[in-house]
Amino acid sequence: MTDLRFDGRVAVVTGAGSGIGRAHALTLARRGAQVVVNDRGTTLDGESLSSGPAQSVVDEITALGGSAIACTDSVSSEQGAAAIVGIAMETYGRLDVVINNAGIFHYADLAHLSLARFQAMLDVHVLGPFLVTRAAWPHFVRQKYGRVLLTCSSVGLFGLSHGSHYSSAKAAVIGLTRSLAAEGMADGIQVNAVAPGASTRSSTDVLSGEFLEWFSAHFRPDSVAAVAAWLVHEDCTDSGQIYAAQAGRVARVLIAEAGGYFDPDLSPEDVRDHRQLVEQESEPVVMASMEQELDLTIGCLTRAGVPSPPTMGDFNLTES
Repeated sequence: MTDLRFDGRVAVVTGAGSGIGRAHALTLARRGAQVVVNDRGTTLDGESLSSGPAQSVVDEITALGGSAIACTDSVSSEQGAAAIVGIAMETYGRLDVVINNAGIFHYADLAHLSLARFQAMLDVHVLGPFLVTRAAWPHFVRQKYGRVLLTCSSVGLFGLSHGSHYSSAKAAVIGLTRSLAAEGMADGIQVNAVAPGASTRSSTDVLSGEFLEWFSAHFRPDSVAAVAAWLVHEDCTDSGQIYAAQAGRVARVLIAEAGGYFDPDLSPEDVRDHRQLVEQESEPVVMASMEQELDLTIGCLTRAGVPSPPTMGDFNLTES
């Protein structure tokens, strides 16, 4: 089989100065993409700044014979996002791929979690992908082609003790991914997310000793980048999907509901008395969209004798 190539494609990778982002940038460049390497050069908590990491990755790419340019603008401001996309257009004349990877991380229990810390997490992990993707969107619409990858996390699904700000931000990324995927469908824009597990700067904050050595040896960023490269390739037809990627294992993350219990006159006592049906996991229904969930409920109503609803028609999407 032929290799997946990105010749002629231009990619923006945010947070590409180290770890998973660096692996994304190098993987795409090795396969022919021209890459905008965006990284502010911050410490893990988002504090100090340096242009070194972004330029270092650019140097690696050029040493391999590839083409890349460094960018240190912030993803979490409109001006920064516009500048990141602008560099791609000014340097290479087009943009095909955006990988939203920039992130910060720190632990804090709820009692000591400041509003500023919570807001900073949302700014980088949610506002950043929104702003950078929005800046790229008109170019994608014009060329009827675009690939966007966002970075969520298993903690966005399962939670994280002493990390409510981080897990909340990562959960929001899931909703953003699926909404953008629905919106981009008509214009050839595909949007997916990856939930990575890899040894990065944050590993040394939570792991130590022999386990850290083992984790670093097996949970490598390159295996995450392999999944990312597929999801942003022109041959990939997925959109609105979340892929877990860690240590060479890749799996689609499913959003499902238990089979449930139905009564058109539902009472609190019904919920109490039928908890086993409400919570059963043996026959989950995998939900691809809000419309599918609504259809499931309408089916329950019609089987109970409620007349079928009139055609819903199109949503009123007029900007308010």
